[in-house]
Amino acid sequence: MKLIPRRRRLEAKTNYTKRKRLLEGRKPRIVIRKTNRYIIIQYVESKAAQDSVKLTVTSKELLSKGWPESKAGSLKSLGAAYLTGLLFGKEASKLKPGILDSGLIRSTNGSRIYAAVKGIKDSGLNMPCGEKVFPAQERITKDADFFEKVKKAIENK
Repeated sequence: MKLIPRRRRLEAKTNYTKRKRLLEGRKPRIVIRKTNRYIIIQYVESKAAQDSVKLTVTSKELLSKGWPESKAGSLKSLGAAYLTGLLFGKEASKLKPGILDSGLIRSTNGSRIYAAVKGIKDSGLNMPCGEKVFPAQERITKDADFFEKVKKAIENK
């Protein structure tokens, strides 16, 4: 008998082994996704393998915090990922700590995923992660002219 792979695995959308391990942990997940234009961070709780999204923050929300319209094409940069994580952490401060779910995105030191995690940790939300995987602060604040303005707008929320 021939084994047929699951449809979402064929479409490169789901790693079922990783998903099963995350669900068996019975902890809420902080899901970070990277699209062609934005960074999306979600707080997801699962009950009986049914996911329930409690909070969603996208890097598009940075435009309302002072991110320049002329730089809207860079809403997936390291700085935008960090600020999106910071915004997520401020809004999720009342929720229980979660574990990272990066999906099919490769885990590379200094990547946008870890810039978002650094933003979440800097906001005060506790999340298990090693410090050596975070990108250097110089790489995150490369666009310093408007980065500090947006960061202050998020922190004063």
